[in-house]
Amino acid sequence: MNPDARTLEANGAFAVTAAGETLWLLPEHAIWWPAAGMLMVADVHFGKAAAFRALGQPVPHGTTGDNLALLTRLTRQLPVDELVFLGDFLHARAARTPAVLQALDDWRHALPPQVCCTLVRGNHDARAGDPPESLDISVVTEPAVAGPFALCHMPGASAQGYVLAGHLHPACRLRGTGADSLRLPCFLFGPHGAILPAFGAFTGHATVRPQPDERAYVVGGGRVWPVGPPGRPAQNSV
Repeated sequence: MNPDARTLEANGAFAVTAAGETLWLLPEHAIWWPAAGMLMVADVHFGKAAAFRALGQPVPHGTTGDNLALLTRLTRQLPVDELVFLGDFLHARAARTPAVLQALDDWRHALPPQVCCTLVRGNHDARAGDPPESLDISVVTEPAVAGPFALCHMPGASAQGYVLAGHLHPACRLRGTGADSLRLPCFLFGPHGAILPAFGAFTGHATVRPQPDERAYVVGGGRVWPVGPPGRPAQNSV
């Protein structure tokens, strides 16, 4: 049963309309498309911390487990039939450690049985290689067409539909009085497509400046909210 709008809003989500479809922007840096039962995330970069540790960098442990636990929670809280990764599933070949691969295997086999998984290859996937076959993840090249949407990794316009993509790890800088400022990850919607924030817990962000025909939806404090003047491509739908 689909959660109602009040429940989703109470959990910090924000609804927009794009290409005639309602999309819920989730504070977990994901998009849920209820009409298709589809959950979309971008730039998970599994094993990035392991890859950095292989280079001798003292980075934290546990980020892969945290990301997997969050994905599991979302697929159990929402009616999800398909989980789509919009590129950069594994960070690099060095990310394919026994511990990372075992964690991925355990996670995949614990997902609700109705959930299928798809990866739209990104630039890091070209270097890291496709996920192991044991994970039962369909791997496709962009654009993957789903209804009015073109599912991609690289942002940009597509004749195949309204683009939903990642790659940029967008963030907005909010300015207060004086020299106060705060940079928060964001969803960015424009006339031809939208860019998701990076899902991975161990990723950087690139500051974006929304154009007049774009609108940003920032994530912070466990919720999503629009900033700046409303753009034309997406509107609050509830």
